[in-house]
Amino acid sequence: MRWAALFASLSCLTAGAIPAQAGTGGVSTVSSEGATATGSNLVFSSPMRSAGATWYGPGLYGNHTACGQTLRPGTIGVAHRTLPCGTAVKFAYRGHTVVARVIDRGPYTKGNAFDLTNGARRALHFEGANRVRYAVAIGSQGDGASQ
Repeated sequence: MRWAALFASLSCLTAGAIPAQAGTGGVSTVSSEGATATGSNLVFSSPMRSAGATWYGPGLYGNHTACGQTLRPGTIGVAHRTLPCGTAVKFAYRGHTVVARVIDRGPYTKGNAFDLTNGARRALHFEGANRVRYAVAIGSQGDGASQ
């Protein structure tokens, strides 16, 4: 049942996505150490896609996220409208990458699929609102309690 929910979320997410440049897709393995509390390897079997992203945090630190975490300035995470809490997402932006887990719901701005936390934004050297490349790890749903 978890796979069915994940694939349903992926189909909604990727319906309007634009494939990334050739050579960025395929199966890859990324260590999640430093990005999650599990320390396990994640498999990203979907090709990298492109989507709009923003970031959030200041003014919300100390508040609980939709997945039960307390948002802090260094929290590495991402908000998404439909992906299950704990789902790992790999982001790439101008030569920088980060793996972040879904910890919140959003974004609430039109045309964007992701809201990065300030910690994820800093790891990507991401400013303002722009397009990022991303891939979702298959079978990576956790408890959403990682940082």
